[in-house]
Amino acid sequence: MSRIGVLPINIPEGVDVSVNDKNEVHVKGPKGEISQIFEPSISIEVKEDQVLLSRASDSKKHKSLHGLSRALINNMVKGVSEGYTIQLEFDGVGYRAEAKGQILEMSVGYSHDIHFEIPEEVQVEAKTERRSNPKVTLTSHDKELVGQVAAKIRSMRPPEPYKGRGIKYVGERIRRKAGKAGNV
Repeated sequence: MSRIGVLPINIPEGVDVSVNDKNEVHVKGPKGEISQIFEPSISIEVKEDQVLLSRASDSKKHKSLHGLSRALINNMVKGVSEGYTIQLEFDGVGYRAEAKGQILEMSVGYSHDIHFEIPEEVQVEAKTERRSNPKVTLTSHDKELVGQVAAKIRSMRPPEPYKGRGIKYVGERIRRKAGKAGNV
């Protein structure tokens, strides 16, 4: 048995989950709505205030899809009810970030500014306080999308291992390297 797949998903108040005959799960809540098609070998049913999943056989493929499908549906339910937030920190001299609508304008040490377009489903907020690094907050109901956007922004200037400069997630620990040893 899949330890994750057999767990029921509790549906909070204000969230509506429906499954059609093509195994497409549609989740609607106060933060938004998401739909996704799942493998037909995984049967999904909604009973009262829970979503239950079961698999067709005990093959390795079906076992792995069982846990994956349950985790994805759980992320969808949590996303439309609570939402997901990722914070990025810009660490470097002269690094700045400014949100203008759905465009994030960044200055991260290149000869030019970078204008990054954020998808409509993701809300962006840039905050710069005195004597601290600029922080960018990304919020969305779609966990996959907000993670992908954050990774794309981070890839513009990933943190380097010697001084730790670059764009990093808030709370991320950077593996540091020692500098030059000098003449011995």
